[in-house]
Amino acid sequence: MTTAALPRVGERLDWNLLRTFLVIAEERSISGAAIKLHLTQSAVSQALRRLEAQLDRRLIERHHAKFAITRAGEEVRQAALAIHASVSQLLSDVAQAEEQTVGRVHLLVASRIHSAVYDDFWARFHRAHPRIEVQLDVLPSSEIVNVLQQRAATAGIALCRQIPKRLDHKLFLQQRYAMFCGKNHPLFGRADIRMEDLLNENFVSFASDALGDSLSPLTIFRDQRGFSGSIVATSSQHDEVKRLLVAGFGIGCLPEHSVEADLAEGRLWRLPPGEGVCAADLHLLWHGDAHRSAAEDLFIAALRDHIDNYSLPQRLLPVLP
Repeated sequence: MTTAALPRVGERLDWNLLRTFLVIAEERSISGAAIKLHLTQSAVSQALRRLEAQLDRRLIERHHAKFAITRAGEEVRQAALAIHASVSQLLSDVAQAEEQTVGRVHLLVASRIHSAVYDDFWARFHRAHPRIEVQLDVLPSSEIVNVLQQRAATAGIALCRQIPKRLDHKLFLQQRYAMFCGKNHPLFGRADIRMEDLLNENFVSFASDALGDSLSPLTIFRDQRGFSGSIVATSSQHDEVKRLLVAGFGIGCLPEHSVEADLAEGRLWRLPPGEGVCAADLHLLWHGDAHRSAAEDLFIAALRDHIDNYSLPQRLLPVLP
C-alpha cells in the first residue's frame, strides 16, 4: 500500500476491527479473544483477515502453535491503544458534562453583607457549578420574607426577628449594631462624649427600624434612652445610611463589623454606649414546601454546608480565617 492511499483507508476503516485486534494481541490467541469478546473463533479470525486486507499488511504470524505480532501489527496495536484511550477520555468528558447541574438560582439579599466567608462561597460555587445562572436582588428584609412566602425566589438572606412558620432558616450572621457619626458632624473626633450628649441629636435611620420590623430594637433603644431628636433621613440601604452619616445629617446605627475601614480611615466616629446598641441576626431563608429545581436544591445545600465550616465570629471577618 502506498503512503498516498493511507488517508482513503482511514476513511473506511472499521474501528470495531481495531478493538478486536487489540483483544487478540492481549490474549495472544484467536480462541482466547473469541471467549473474551463472546464471539465464535470464526468471527474473530474473519475480523482479523478483514483488518489485514484493509491495511494490506500482515499483522500476526500464525503457524501451528506459533503466535507472533509482526512489526506492522505492533504499530497498529500502539495506534489502536491510543485511539481507545482517546475514545475512553471522550466518553468520560461527555459523561461529566452531562452530570453538571444546569439551572438558575434567584437569591434575595439584604444590602451590604460584609463577610469574606460569603464571598468565598460564591467563588467556590461558581467553580464547581459554572452552568448554574444566578440572579441576585437586593431588597429590604421585610420584602424578602414576603417574596419567599409567595415561593417567588430560591432563597433569601435577611434580617428577621420572627421567622414565619412556612420558612425554613439557618442563622448566617450575628451582627452587633453601634452608634456612629460622620466626619462632618460636630461630635466627630470627641473622646469625652456621654450618652446625655446624644439625646437631642437628629437621627439617620434604616427604614426597617420601625416598630415591629426587623430593626425595631433600634427604635426601642432610642425610646428607652430618651432620645428626642428628629429622624431627618432614612434609607433601606446600608451604604446610603452610611453616606448620610458621613455627610453630617445626624447620628445613626450601623453593624460594627461593616464599618471598620471607615473608622480606621476617619470617615466615621464611634459613639456611646461602648457595648453597642443591639444585636440583629441575618438568616438564610427558604420556603420548606416550594417546588425547587435541582440547581436550587444544590445551591441551598452548598451554602448551608459552606457556612457550617466556620464559627459565627469567623463569618464576620473581612478576610478568611
